[in-house]
Amino acid sequence: MRLLVVLTCLLAGCLAEKPHPCSSPPLLSGGLTVSTQNEKLWAYAQYLYDALGERMRLREQGSYENKTFTYDALLLYREGIMFEINEHDRTCKKKPLKEHFQPLAIPKDASLLGQAVLGSSSGPGEGLLVNTWVGDLPNKGGKYMSTVTEFGCIPVSAVFHTDQFGWMLLSYFNNVKGISDPNLLNPPDFCPDTEKNFDSAEEPVDFLSLFLNRL
Repeated sequence: MRLLVVLTCLLAGCLAEKPHPCSSPPLLSGGLTVSTQNEKLWAYAQYLYDALGERMRLREQGSYENKTFTYDALLLYREGIMFEINEHDRTCKKKPLKEHFQPLAIPKDASLLGQAVLGSSSGPGEGLLVNTWVGDLPNKGGKYMSTVTEFGCIPVSAVFHTDQFGWMLLSYFNNVKGISDPNLLNPPDFCPDTEKNFDSAEEPVDFLSLFLNRL
């Protein structure tokens, strides 16, 4: 009986512990949606995330200013290169990346907004415990709000502000630890090499530009 009481007290102490900033698993795959406050952009994407190799792959489809688009991008942050890939036509265009790799993580200087249960807390398995954090984007780029699971630090949603669209919302779902086919994070054989020899007129791209001007 005493052992049960001790275990109960320990469990209660763990659950009452204040959440701390965290990092998501280094290898993740799943789906995400992107939508904007001004309703000009909506997109769905399958994503692959490799924090160890600083690589991402996004296969997206969506609507921008009432016109549909599809897009496939491989981002190699260590090389500073992004590939636009068209598997059907076996074409591949190389572009420079203008930003550094940003891991899926809650920065140490983030502030805890609150903890909540998505779904229901009435019974086991009916809800998901999440933590929501707020802070400033790098280089005074604005504000962000990020929600992750309490256990595992799996991304649930992220909201940030842009001058062009106002508030943007990213929602994650079907997240899975690991990557079933790591080869998808390597350039296909019909892509150019990974040397930084770009067209002088080629504008560097960032994560946000992957969802814009695809028409």
